[in-house]
Amino acid sequence: MGIPAVAIVGRPNIGKSTIFNRIIGDRVSIVDDKPGVTRDRIYGTGEWLNRKFHLIDTGGIEVGDEPILVQMRHQAELAIDEADVIIFMVNGREGITAADEEVANLLFRSNKPIVLAVNKVDNFEMRDLMYEFYSLGFGDPFPISGTHGLGLGDLLDKVFELAPDKDEYEYNEDVIRFSLIGRPNVGKSSLTNAILGEERVIVSDVAGTTRDAIDTPFTRDNQEYVIIDTAGMRKRGKVYESTERYSVMRAQKAIERSNVVLVVLDGEEGIIEQDKRVAGLAHEAGKAIVIVVNKWDAVEKDDKTMKKMEEKIRKEFLFLDYAPIVFLSALTSKRLQTLLPVINEVAESHRRRISTSVLNDVIVDAVAMNPTPTDKGQRLKINYATQVAIEPPTFVLFVNDPELLHFSYKRYLDNQIRRAFDFTGTPVHIVARQKN
Repeated sequence: MGIPAVAIVGRPNIGKSTIFNRIIGDRVSIVDDKPGVTRDRIYGTGEWLNRKFHLIDTGGIEVGDEPILVQMRHQAELAIDEADVIIFMVNGREGITAADEEVANLLFRSNKPIVLAVNKVDNFEMRDLMYEFYSLGFGDPFPISGTHGLGLGDLLDKVFELAPDKDEYEYNEDVIRFSLIGRPNVGKSSLTNAILGEERVIVSDVAGTTRDAIDTPFTRDNQEYVIIDTAGMRKRGKVYESTERYSVMRAQKAIERSNVVLVVLDGEEGIIEQDKRVAGLAHEAGKAIVIVVNKWDAVEKDDKTMKKMEEKIRKEFLFLDYAPIVFLSALTSKRLQTLLPVINEVAESHRRRISTSVLNDVIVDAVAMNPTPTDKGQRLKINYATQVAIEPPTFVLFVNDPELLHFSYKRYLDNQIRRAFDFTGTPVHIVARQKN
């Protein structure tokens, strides 16, 4: 099931950021009485009735030609383009304004499902304020209050009624789906073309040429693949060019649909902070990961250059110590033949299942070599372990007290499991549960 994207759109200073913060349960958006505080899109992840969704807060749409207003409108248009469902928010106390009608016209053209939310309806007596908003043409308006958190449940029920309940792309589970992520201009489109052996994706020296995720199925050595090419991810806060119709949100959607994620680095430029943030998205999503160092042909090398680069990557990407590293050149296709076998290997690791009896033998041996920790006189006791999921492999330890499983000992058990079984390229999740 895909994770839908929901955008909150409306004119400035009507409480969009307050509603955003209430829904995701955190003060991510800046809340201020000054109009136009939220200028760029802000992203968060919410959950309603055990279903996750991406939430996009936007700067208000306002009529005018001032540069900041133009940028805010453009950011809102991009959010509308990314969203599966749009929450159109208005101010119940102020009634319909010219700016509301401007937003309504923009939304009508989007052909997206729209839910009309009337904010600042703080009590039952104020519900009469809603009726004039029927004239906007979006059906029944939903009264909500950002200040008091009222009406959000009914609003989200409607959002999920309209949201798509499955991905627009569906593939057999035997198909390996892999995406290429990285900052702009590291050669993701060139690498796509090199893998496919043909010019499927526009390649340009201009950073950010790829505007959307592109799915391309292909078969190699009787294995079916889908390669998902994405545009480069830019730093937060950087203003998007008028032609840039891509965002981190779309890359996250590509990651979610992938079994394997290729984190593409520029071998010529080296590692920058943005690379770590990009890789962190795939790691947090629990995907199998391969680190690909592209443009290796452009690097002046000796017999120690590759080893030094590997050491630097391991130092900078401590959280990806399980990910294999592949050096290649999309331009010359040098070492390109090494990539698909590694993708196959990590995809298999990502799906690997371990029998409960064998897993418990490993845990017993691990505890014998390094006894469980104690805290305030109480020792952690692991009764038994079992694997409960794949993609990524997830193990549950039934223990006397989950609080006693410290991070360091969990890390030790992770290492012992990896020594016993081949989990190259995939994160391993270990969860402690109280034994009844």
